[in-house]
Amino acid sequence: MITSSTWRGKRFAVLGLARSGAATVRALDAAGAEVVAWDNDGVRRAGIETSNVAVSNLDEMPIADFDALVLSPGVPLNTHPIAAKARAAGVPIIGDIELFAQARAELPPHKVVGITGTNGKSTTTALIKHIIETADVPVLMGGNIGLPILEQAPLLEGGVYVLELSSYQIDLTQSLDCDVAVLLNITPDHLDRYDGFDAYAAAKARLFEMQSPQHDAIVSIFDAPSAAIARSLSGRGEHLTKIAPGFCMDQSRWPSLQGPHNAQNALAAINACEALGIPNSAIDAGLASFRGLPHRMETVAVKNGVRFVNDSKATNPESAAPALAAFDGIHWILGGQAKSPSLEACRPGFGHVRAAYTIGAAGQQFRDLLTGTMPVTYCETLERAVVSAAGAAQTGETVLLSPACASFDQFRDFEARGDAFRVAVEALP
Repeated sequence: MITSSTWRGKRFAVLGLARSGAATVRALDAAGAEVVAWDNDGVRRAGIETSNVAVSNLDEMPIADFDALVLSPGVPLNTHPIAAKARAAGVPIIGDIELFAQARAELPPHKVVGITGTNGKSTTTALIKHIIETADVPVLMGGNIGLPILEQAPLLEGGVYVLELSSYQIDLTQSLDCDVAVLLNITPDHLDRYDGFDAYAAAKARLFEMQSPQHDAIVSIFDAPSAAIARSLSGRGEHLTKIAPGFCMDQSRWPSLQGPHNAQNALAAINACEALGIPNSAIDAGLASFRGLPHRMETVAVKNGVRFVNDSKATNPESAAPALAAFDGIHWILGGQAKSPSLEACRPGFGHVRAAYTIGAAGQQFRDLLTGTMPVTYCETLERAVVSAAGAAQTGETVLLSPACASFDQFRDFEARGDAFRVAVEALP
């Protein structure tokens, strides 16, 4: 794991013991820090206690006794009482990414790539990691992609850490100086955690505020807030790369990077890898061999000339829209627990849809909504929808699960829904 001698003898409060929180406790413990940890979930608390780690409700303790409060990104910094107590006591509020930043001085010489944005972070992070791996350079990825960075073994000299960074994680970070920082886009999201959209955009901009000006910034300027951030960085000259609308790329050799949004993700990854000095041959090979992430426009099979694509991660209409833009001849499976009564965000892709097959709690609502726009069948279950769509699809067409809904009406989570789609496809003759 990644630790720092500077933590030895210090006292940390850690609130939130999911993956990153539990990894933080273990790293601090290994470094010789004193830790008091808490999570309202008793299962998460179980087994975390050691000689240096106490489990105690932090709401009932004087926070001023700690050197730092380490929050899980899931703890709302703007509303949780413990955050207000820490601010009043002058106790730093940090996260595991800040601890990683503090540990960097003791790691073998390395570089860090940080990727943020409202959409596309995970794909771009995984793609950059894959390209670096293709170039035979030591690489790890972590952060918001679900891999706690502190629990991983340090890289050898010359390695690259690729971090997906949510705005929540950036909020809890003060000293992460990325060698390459990437901003993909900023659209309204998580506004319950911020005092308006401008504050959310400002959280994204802090990735560059922490960065040394001689390090490389890559900003996609498709939206006004991102363009404004790019303008604020104009003094960096050759260390600023702007990705502007209107670029044209041949994506035919990149089967897992289809659609305009993935062209943008790919160009960001190309620029990041060029800034790291990765050879063009490795970049080309990595783009062609990248297999994508599970449940994100993932081709699970091609049967009888029909492609079956699992985009179960598309849990709202805005996140389903890119998949509808990426393919032609779509047989669209959608529905579940609706987050929105409207599918308006998907409308630009309706012309690509041959027919729709609705499922779940929103199935009848979406059937009624789409009737008259395209052929639509209410199938109720995912299995029936797969059979119906496969029976209607012709060679060269695509059966696409892009639900535009949460999964909780019929499945544990979007991963379970995507796995069920794969099983149903595999069961087809």
